[in-house]
Amino acid sequence: MFLDWLAYLDTPALKTLLSALITALLLSIAARSLIRLLERVTRKAPMSREVLSRIKSPLYVLVPLIGLQGVGAGAPDDLPFIGIIRHLLGLALIATITWLGLQAANSVERIILLRNPIDISDNLRARRIQTQTRVLVRTLGVFVVLFGFAAMLMTFPAARQVGASLLASAGVAGLAVGFAAKPVLGNLIAGLQIALTQPIRLDDVVIVEGEWGRIEEITGAYVVIRIWDERRLVVPLQWFIENPFQNWTRSSASILGSVFFWVDYGLPLDPLRAELQRLCESVPQLWDGRVCVLQVTEAGERAIQLRVLASSPDSSRNWDLRCYLRENLINFIGNQYPDALPRVRASLHMAANNDAPDAQQATAPPEHQPPV
Repeated sequence: MFLDWLAYLDTPALKTLLSALITALLLSIAARSLIRLLERVTRKAPMSREVLSRIKSPLYVLVPLIGLQGVGAGAPDDLPFIGIIRHLLGLALIATITWLGLQAANSVERIILLRNPIDISDNLRARRIQTQTRVLVRTLGVFVVLFGFAAMLMTFPAARQVGASLLASAGVAGLAVGFAAKPVLGNLIAGLQIALTQPIRLDDVVIVEGEWGRIEEITGAYVVIRIWDERRLVVPLQWFIENPFQNWTRSSASILGSVFFWVDYGLPLDPLRAELQRLCESVPQLWDGRVCVLQVTEAGERAIQLRVLASSPDSSRNWDLRCYLRENLINFIGNQYPDALPRVRASLHMAANNDAPDAQQATAPPEHQPPV
């Protein structure tokens, strides 16, 4: 068996094999030397260094593959297995270029994210840029993989024949493919719409399906919402285009919060307003100084309803502010005006004829109970 393989190593085959090995070795050394030189040059340029760190791995493979592709193209056509080798080299070259394209897109995304951090107080512009970047880069990655797969598939003659047959029946095939790929294409188009119009952005506070949470991740197919109790709600991209939802940070993170009380008609409102103002000023980390209002919003037959409006820099701090005001105002009313808390009143009237024995018996309280 070994002698049968040695028979193929005639002079042209041996020359081609040695040429391939030498070419791959020299180009690998050249690629690594060039990458090291570029790393030294870009040592003080963090953005360029970030790009280089992500694309150097595919470059280590791509440069020798290009040389091997040239050696294979220049080899004699009658060499054993030369057609299979050329085909495999072509597939490897397409796969490596696809890998390089994905890494380049990811490096651009990484640079933009580093230059626009969202861990700052006023991050509206950064969240807008990060959302557009993530969605567009993921969409670009889908197209890069799709084109790479299509290019590899078209290197097979059978696939080209299938493509010609599909073109002959383009109408029926187009409808079938359209129905089959509707969810994928719908999410892809929805992703582009979200990137351009931006109804949602990263770290936005939203109400979706009755759940309060923040946009944690936007992919090419779905959105991950981090709910307040650490659960995760996964929603398809297309849902945000077709359904209404609440976005509490669309143009600003500032928000108003309300607290409601039912109190007696006898409660004086001026001391309560002064206490509300004092409470808001005592927590500057929760109250932004814009709104602090006490209003009577309803008057019932037994009590009145009070509404407290207070503003905060964001929804999380507004929740804490509302809880703080509700607790302390209830304590203030209970300590200063305990009779002003809502209660049910009852009035007992004496009978018309006080001389009647039955009336006296019905109205006189028992000795063991205090009179009303």
